[in-house]
Amino acid sequence: MVFSSPGFLFVFLPLLLVLYYGLRSELKNLVLLAASLFFYSWGEPKYVFLMLLSIGFNYLFALMIDAAEQAPTRKLFAASCVFLNVWFLVYFKYWDFLIGACNNLLALFGSTFAFPLQRIALPIGISFFTFQIMSYTIDVYRGKVAAQKNPFHLALYISLFPQLIAGPIVRYIDVQNEIVHRTHTVELFAEGLGRFSVGFSKKILIANQMSRVADAAFTLPVDQLSAPMAWAGLLCYAIQIFFGFSA
Repeated sequence: MVFSSPGFLFVFLPLLLVLYYGLRSELKNLVLLAASLFFYSWGEPKYVFLMLLSIGFNYLFALMIDAAEQAPTRKLFAASCVFLNVWFLVYFKYWDFLIGACNNLLALFGSTFAFPLQRIALPIGISFFTFQIMSYTIDVYRGKVAAQKNPFHLALYISLFPQLIAGPIVRYIDVQNEIVHRTHTVELFAEGLGRFSVGFSKKILIANQMSRVADAAFTLPVDQLSAPMAWAGLLCYAIQIFFGFSA
């Protein structure tokens, strides 16, 4: 599911808004968390458990860092947490690349042995939620924020669907108050609707249209790709990326 898809625009988002504004304040976070986990699991449900695993061990490490009184102990917990996060990211995103590089190196020395590729599927958004939760635990270690005692609040901070798939990375210190206390007014809702409309227009009217030219240029065989077409494809791809992330 993507933000410009009919399923998101005409089913997911309207139902979520009705539920969110129709329920009591203490239930709003649970609705957002459930909706965010559903949104992430739409493409491949099993990957949501990887994200929950990441949230779980970072939650525990942050509590241990916050409770530790000795500086060496805090540093050990923080370093262990960073190592696990990096290993988590490397395994799912770069493991087959590292195996391939190792096999190429062995081949250079005349070896016929090759490590088998694991064919590990890449979970969606793993870079964004891994770096975001690392920023949280590092801020806890540095004393910039206190560890979040409520695991559901931390899970909401990491999994919130508007920024889960493609970022941007949001610092916990910037949103910790809004997780618990938020203000709802007609004016703020209208402002949010306006920003959504502008972003949606950038995505549909500019980024998606530029992608057609870029895709047409990049799929041409090299012997058929003229210099003007190559520059047009490069320029359109740059515009596509800029307005896609801007949206």
